[in-house]
Amino acid sequence: MTEITLHHAHQTRSMRNLWLLHELGVPFDVVVHPFGKNLRSEAYLALNPAGRVPALEIDGQILFESGAITEYLCERFPAEDLGRAAGDSERADWLVWVHFAETITQHCAALTQQHIALYEDHMRSPVVMKLEAARIAKCYAALEGRLENREYLLGSGFSAADISCGYSVYSGRHFTHIEPFPRLCDWYARITAREGFQKSLPPDGKRLYAKEFYEVPA
Repeated sequence: MTEITLHHAHQTRSMRNLWLLHELGVPFDVVVHPFGKNLRSEAYLALNPAGRVPALEIDGQILFESGAITEYLCERFPAEDLGRAAGDSERADWLVWVHFAETITQHCAALTQQHIALYEDHMRSPVVMKLEAARIAKCYAALEGRLENREYLLGSGFSAADISCGYSVYSGRHFTHIEPFPRLCDWYARITAREGFQKSLPPDGKRLYAKEFYEVPA
């Protein structure tokens, strides 16, 4: 039997891999790390030299980078049809949207830094906050356009592309509202109703984001 351990911190990029593992229905273990300096320990740096989550241990191999983990897991467990193999007519689109998720997340990470990691108001920049929130809105607009006449990002149905971008929108909603984008709202409601998403949510009291929405200070 395949042995899988995911190193995870609540509401971070590793959540997209946790969600994917739940959707794949394979047995796995989770090691939950707090969001902090413990990821700089020598033991953890042996798993991910950047000191970030996720890291995935699978049958003696170690992978990091959530997009790479997504591709690997979909290739390793193709039965659930969450990936698109080389030669599939949707392969290129699948790759684009799996990795577009990180375009959104980099702006979310900048805002997480501004609102949460920087602990004093004088350290924060309202200009950066407004700029990054506007960039998330542009990403939402790209998703809105893609979802015209589609229920999911691929015409053939739900895939890991929806998981990857879905996590990014979940994170982005803490900083930029999705309500101006009706197709995006419908898609987001559809995918987050799935059991796999619900299982990937943090337990009570373990959230990285203490607020549902972070306003840009005047």
